[in-house]
Amino acid sequence: MPDRDETPETIATYLRLRGLQPSGRWRSRRRTTTDDDENQPFTSGRDPKGLGDVIADLTRQSGWDVQLSREDLVLRWAEVAGEETARHASPVALADGILTVQCDSTAWAKNLHLMRTAITTQLVKAFPQSGVQSVRFVGPDVPSWKWGPRAVPGRGPRDTYG
Repeated sequence: MPDRDETPETIATYLRLRGLQPSGRWRSRRRTTTDDDENQPFTSGRDPKGLGDVIADLTRQSGWDVQLSREDLVLRWAEVAGEETARHASPVALADGILTVQCDSTAWAKNLHLMRTAITTQLVKAFPQSGVQSVRFVGPDVPSWKWGPRAVPGRGPRDTYG
């Protein structure tokens, strides 16, 4: 087949129309076919997404997963710790990976302190994104004898041993 520059224009046009020698214009106009699954019918990419999936994608893209997991931990504390424990202890703070739980009495704080590893394991399994690494149990807030208008230096009124 002769070169295109040597062929007369009428014969080159005839060859192009017969499909024997495509022109440069034809290459630029040709559609590119892709094997993209989203454009194929009846594939998983074409199925509509549920509202829960859309909200999960939004929270992940916005970076809200950690904060929502922490709030979910507080809301579902009774499920993780148990009903009886939840009546006597509640989470009050989460900072630097340490969850602080305030108890009704020092006895509850001590008992939960002994069960700390089991509770921490359950929290990490249930809320992996919350960042809980350890749990600290504290007793109730009680009034202090060291502060107030009648406080005295030293042991004060409790000094009964001499």
